[in-house]
Amino acid sequence: MKHQEALTQYLAAFVTGLVHAGIKDVVISPGSRSTPLAMLMAAHTDLRIYMNIDERSAGFFALGLAKASRKPVALLCTSGTAAANYYPAVVEASLSRIPLIVLTADRPHELRNVGAPQAIDQIHLYGHHVRWFTDMALPEEGRAQANYAETSAVRAVKEATGLPKGPVHLNFPFREPLIPILNPNPFSQQRPPLLIENGRLLLPIESIKKLAEEWQTIEKGLIVCGPIDELGFSESVQNLAEKLGFPILADPLSQLRSNVVTDNHVIDSYDAILKSEKAVEQLKPELIIRFGDMPVSKPLSLFVKNLQDLQYVIVDGGAGWREPNHMATTMINSDEAIFCDDLAAQILESKKSKWLKMWLEMDVIAKDAISTYMVPSEELEEGKAIFELAKLLPEDSTVFVGNSMPIRDMDTFFHKNKSNIRVMANRGANGIDGVVSSALGAAVHERPLFLVIGDLSFFHDMNGLLAAKLHKLNINIILLNNDGGGIFSYLPQAKEPKYFELLYGTPTGLNYEHAVQMYHGQYTKIFDWDGFKLAILEAVSHEGLNVIEIPTDRAKNLESHREMWQHVSREINNYLQDVE
Repeated sequence: MKHQEALTQYLAAFVTGLVHAGIKDVVISPGSRSTPLAMLMAAHTDLRIYMNIDERSAGFFALGLAKASRKPVALLCTSGTAAANYYPAVVEASLSRIPLIVLTADRPHELRNVGAPQAIDQIHLYGHHVRWFTDMALPEEGRAQANYAETSAVRAVKEATGLPKGPVHLNFPFREPLIPILNPNPFSQQRPPLLIENGRLLLPIESIKKLAEEWQTIEKGLIVCGPIDELGFSESVQNLAEKLGFPILADPLSQLRSNVVTDNHVIDSYDAILKSEKAVEQLKPELIIRFGDMPVSKPLSLFVKNLQDLQYVIVDGGAGWREPNHMATTMINSDEAIFCDDLAAQILESKKSKWLKMWLEMDVIAKDAISTYMVPSEELEEGKAIFELAKLLPEDSTVFVGNSMPIRDMDTFFHKNKSNIRVMANRGANGIDGVVSSALGAAVHERPLFLVIGDLSFFHDMNGLLAAKLHKLNINIILLNNDGGGIFSYLPQAKEPKYFELLYGTPTGLNYEHAVQMYHGQYTKIFDWDGFKLAILEAVSHEGLNVIEIPTDRAKNLESHREMWQHVSREINNYLQDVE
């Protein structure tokens, strides 16, 4: 009984610390060794508990919860390989700067490294992928130990939400018995909470003035916005662009394509434009200001990488180093929205330029060329699925996009609008694992939510569908099924046909309707675009899991994309020839 009292007091204090630090959502994977924490979390009335049986899915579900809510989420599992299955989600959270509080139960010290069952080395299990790690003390009685546990919880949230944000790992050794005392209420006695106050990085006003004086004299400047999802940034960067007279090359994950304050600066077809060699030659900027992570577009990345005599400025509110091209000339550690506001305030008049006008005209030409190519097509193809979906999405909805081809098609076919569509994806490690679970986690806070995903990525995380059933979540999944790894058709591997299908095409020939039925979902297979339109319109009012499968042909999809890009390049080349 004395052990249980100590266990309860110690862990109740830890859970109280999590709640005081702002944790509201907890994802738990079932297991025995994690029993005391799981029971106490379930007993706390201020916590929402989400059970997820498969630890890999649970990790990504928590990631989606945190991504959508912009708040830290706690994640709990038992000892052994359960903890190892969180690893992919921890890696993604680290690279995407998503705050996760990873809690792993463990064997006590005397049962480590002696062959005890379900015991692995969990010390620094996630290596450098976590912002902070601690191997917690064994539960002991007393106010000092309770204070230590509560402070550790608060510190965990502080470390996860610091600069840059990311996951933390706390490892809990427990001795048996594992059942805490829930009656009387273990949370009735509390000390005043230890609060966290996080500040934001700011650039001194003298530096801001110097940049404003220099940049407002530059004619050929570009603002590049990669993946970034910070409240207030969209309006601030558009205001800055208007003052400087620079176009904004807006990645689909920048939240700028569907939160357009003014149509006069956001460029969304730069990926197609920069496939033209003539455009690459003639559109060399003097200055690039980049916000957010690296954009999805490979043509943009190659364009920047080949520039010379360029001022390349990266503004990062997380004080990180996200510059794989090694081209940066200035790294600015400042909150992105505040930086834009402060800089814009130093520029009295908005600037118009021929440079901006040219980018805007090419953007219209590229979109018109894409539309001209897409509209008449009756073929079921992946690019047109995005093109049509963009026109059908209801206002204030969310789109979660899978990696490989879906995110690239989103870059090409999802154009700017005023429907306030939030676009999300796991672009930290760019993996195809856990996408279903991440989208379902996001669906807790975002509705309606549409997931656009390829068949291999869907197959990779079919276990994740259970969360929709268990937690009665609403999600509409557009399954683009080309029966294999479509993106490899665009890579040099496709020129080796002897082993291409075996090693890269990897067709599965699966009937996904059976999987959807197993999880009590609704399944629709599309045969034409009228059917797709009807399915999307019906999806908005549908409750639960809803899968809309679009069968496509990999070879035809490749041919269609290349023909369209050639068509766009011809139109851009003609335009540039006329303005020379």
